[in-house]
Amino acid sequence: MPLLLLLALTQARVDEMTASLRQQTKTIPGPGVPIPEADRAELRKAVDDLGGANDPDNLIVRKAIDWALRYDEFLDAKDVAAAKRLLTEKPKPGLATHAYRSKIDGSLQPYGMVLPANYEPGRKYRLDFWLHGRDEKLTELRFLDQRRRSPGEFTPPDTLVLHLYGRFCNASKFAGEVDLFEALDDAKKRYSIDEERICVRGFSMGGASAWHIGAHHAGLWAAVAPGAGFAETPVYARMFDDPVKPTDYEQKLWHWYNATDYAINLRNTTVIAYSGELDKQKAAADTMVAAAKAEGFEFPHVIGPKTEHKYEPEAKKEVARLVDAAAAKGRTPSELVRFTTWTLRYPTMKWLTVHGLEKHWERARLEVALDGGRAVVLKAENVTSFRIAANIKQIDIDGRPLSSDGWCSKLNGRWEAKPLDGLRKRPGLQGPIDDAFMDGFVVAAQGQGFKEAAEAWRRTMRGDFPAGADDGKRNVVYFGDYTHPKVAEIAKRAGFTWDASGVSVHGKTYPGHTLALIYPDGNRYIVLNSGFTWAENAAASNSRHVPLLPDWAIIDPKATGKMSQRVAAAGFFDEEWKL
Repeated sequence: MPLLLLLALTQARVDEMTASLRQQTKTIPGPGVPIPEADRAELRKAVDDLGGANDPDNLIVRKAIDWALRYDEFLDAKDVAAAKRLLTEKPKPGLATHAYRSKIDGSLQPYGMVLPANYEPGRKYRLDFWLHGRDEKLTELRFLDQRRRSPGEFTPPDTLVLHLYGRFCNASKFAGEVDLFEALDDAKKRYSIDEERICVRGFSMGGASAWHIGAHHAGLWAAVAPGAGFAETPVYARMFDDPVKPTDYEQKLWHWYNATDYAINLRNTTVIAYSGELDKQKAAADTMVAAAKAEGFEFPHVIGPKTEHKYEPEAKKEVARLVDAAAAKGRTPSELVRFTTWTLRYPTMKWLTVHGLEKHWERARLEVALDGGRAVVLKAENVTSFRIAANIKQIDIDGRPLSSDGWCSKLNGRWEAKPLDGLRKRPGLQGPIDDAFMDGFVVAAQGQGFKEAAEAWRRTMRGDFPAGADDGKRNVVYFGDYTHPKVAEIAKRAGFTWDASGVSVHGKTYPGHTLALIYPDGNRYIVLNSGFTWAENAAASNSRHVPLLPDWAIIDPKATGKMSQRVAAAGFFDEEWKL
């Protein structure tokens, strides 16, 4: 290769990496634009006078405009007109906007609904989720304005379409993932939904959302129809190209959201993928097609000829036809469940729930067939406990029949018809640190690091970081050091020593360091010195929205750089929550 060409390529790569680092250090939403003081005063008064204090659908309008005023989130001059429309205009016919109060942080979160023509209250309807693409300016204000004016990409006949906000711009991950189920629960209170005919659709970032929501929760959906997007982290995000290489624990944590790792689960639903022939994001569907083929099955991949990042009209019709056919058929029969997981964050497929693993972040596989009043276990790998929610009296496992009403656990190397007991990692209590922020939590001590975590939460998860007294029910977070009695107590309970000499573990002391961890306390978590761990990547590619810390980490507060460069030691607790 000529030297000048090599130098040019090298410089191009440096420029690319520099741009990547800039992308990671910016914040979204970005700064707003100046708006006339008269408009600001008019909107402030209108928000203060807005009625419906107990109605979430009115309160979300108040929040949308109040946050735009308070946090400089008029990101375009047109947002002023959008705010005034929210105050004065009703949604177009067939459109509605709603909100619910999240169990996670008490915040109001919006969603949009498209009603079919001649909608009849009380009649059961098919429901399609629509998961939106990446939009770094999609504040609540813009989302509500869009959802009151436009029905969106697909409006199937006799179908409710739920447009998910998903907490802004995180590809329906973490709190954004919980948002999908909270929005669905709220919609069920307002509309009659046929749970056998719920479909998940999305494009671009929404396609990525559909891949992971589809693969992790496949048994719930009649059809999963991703368009474009991404399906995994390491290849799409070019993680190994970074100057700072990913740690072993970071690589293990990619298994949380890699849809490719959960491909077998898609056998429990119907998948229709779409890509433009010329779209770089076609790689996502190609990767999933290959992952499915490795598991012994296929699904249709509709390709729009000579098309880049959009739906080609004829291909769009074919996607609609296939999804409509799957929705009409309903969820796939459930006499046989093929299921894989890497974490008890995702323990369930249809009537089968895994309650214990031999080791987290390694593949677990469970395949069970129902045969009348018995269940036949065809495969059980890296699983120590499971339960079958079906009418059975016998489980055939390891070549022997086991009288059971559904429970099956491995005790001393032998399967028994009972659950596991004692302190163990189990569904909803398995870590890592980020898992604490997928359920209700409160911050009980606001030491060093609290303000940064609270601001990252507000920007990224669109809610206030809840601070207050420990109520003994919600997950509780403490920001503080060994001088705080509760922090010292929790550190000791988890197996660490933290005093004036530093943080000690495994016979080594780290002077001047901070301990971050997650640990169980009854049926909830206690967290020390951490909000969600991927804050440094919040503005980067959504494929980088993956945990950056495991169950515990010892961090040098004076160090700089990426999270991993500030970590002196880190690891996972074992399945009994021991170091």
